[in-house]
Amino acid sequence: MIERYTRKEIKSIWEDKNKYSLWLEIELAAAEAMEKLKIIPKGVSKKVRSKAKINVNRILQIEEKVKHDVIAFLTSITEKAGKEARYLHKGMTSSDVLDTCFNLQLKQSGHILLKDIDQLLSSIKRQAIKHKYTMCIGRSHGIHAEPVTFGFKMLTFYQEFLRNKKRLENSIKEISTCAISGAVGTFANIDPKVERYVANKLNLKIEPISTQVIPRDRHAQFFSTLGIIASSIERFATEIRHLQRTEVLEVEEFFGKKQKGSSAMPHKKNPILSENLTGLARLIRSFVTPALENVSLWHERDISHSAVERNIGPDSTIALDFALVRLSNVVKNLNIYPEKMLKNLDITNGIFFSQRILLELTNVGFSREEAYKIVQKSAMNAWKQNSSFLSNILSDKKITNKIPVNKLKKLFNFSYHTKKINIIFNRSLKKK
Repeated sequence: MIERYTRKEIKSIWEDKNKYSLWLEIELAAAEAMEKLKIIPKGVSKKVRSKAKINVNRILQIEEKVKHDVIAFLTSITEKAGKEARYLHKGMTSSDVLDTCFNLQLKQSGHILLKDIDQLLSSIKRQAIKHKYTMCIGRSHGIHAEPVTFGFKMLTFYQEFLRNKKRLENSIKEISTCAISGAVGTFANIDPKVERYVANKLNLKIEPISTQVIPRDRHAQFFSTLGIIASSIERFATEIRHLQRTEVLEVEEFFGKKQKGSSAMPHKKNPILSENLTGLARLIRSFVTPALENVSLWHERDISHSAVERNIGPDSTIALDFALVRLSNVVKNLNIYPEKMLKNLDITNGIFFSQRILLELTNVGFSREEAYKIVQKSAMNAWKQNSSFLSNILSDKKITNKIPVNKLKKLFNFSYHTKKINIIFNRSLKKK
């Protein structure tokens, strides 16, 4: 990712220095295991660790000649560590190092993303509780439907990101495997006990069977999960963008005193952060398809997945990290306008009470079909004539002959739509 969308903590995971440091830890852990199994002389890992230095430029310089990154790495380590380094990589293949390292990097990134989600959940929860009873119109198809509360709206996102957190936890667990099984994965040249030792040392699980590479269905799940989280981010961002439209203006992104919205129009305040999140979500989702296609490799191994993962590993996790933190800040600093929400509730002259009238008419003997026709006529007149829906209902003798006027007026009560909010909040915020 470009620096504009990159945060330092997660960027460091994907830098060459961290990658080669992880390679060295994998090699040294394998050497320690082989020492314990008396496959290589005792003390090799300690001597190599004391002398080995990660020199990124030197590794890349060697790779220019040998055209093989792992060989270049081992050659560079040997230059500093001396003859003991010849025991490194004994019986191993490149994928043992590359795949175990890649999974470690995904795991490290995943834990940062989990912290990001926790931060976002906290921001959403605060707004949900604060606006638990802040009335606003619910919309279906973009059209006024029935009243909800802004806190209720926020709570839908809270629950969605709780699910995303669980998905990510499962995907991190799925990706946290280690393979030290040698060429084509048969352990012909290395003891399976080495793999178990390395896995324990690195806090990973052993891969039950690796065909020289760790199976890519694991990675497909991980990147698909990132795509789902990105889609949730976009849903939230889209909601904010719609609610900030001039004719709606129920919420608005924070706008700084010195901030400028347009190079041409000084009056503009645009939802640029939410629009940016929509774009980042598209980018992150675009990585899912190649991750799925990486599952199908030739026989026991090919490297058609390699170039893909070198790009989507850092880019997807870095972009999602940035997006989650940005969304959390947007939610935390969101300008919310309850007065405008009430004003927007009034623009349809109460027609959103239509279902309540419909249900009451069926209670007093009307068939549903007849009741629907009567209520729809009054609602459509309110639309066309910009008239009061209540007045239209009260002027219909078919209705008033069955339902007293006082009772009809009581049906137009906002509290009717919030009477179960406590139940929804209690079960949504209940600790699992």
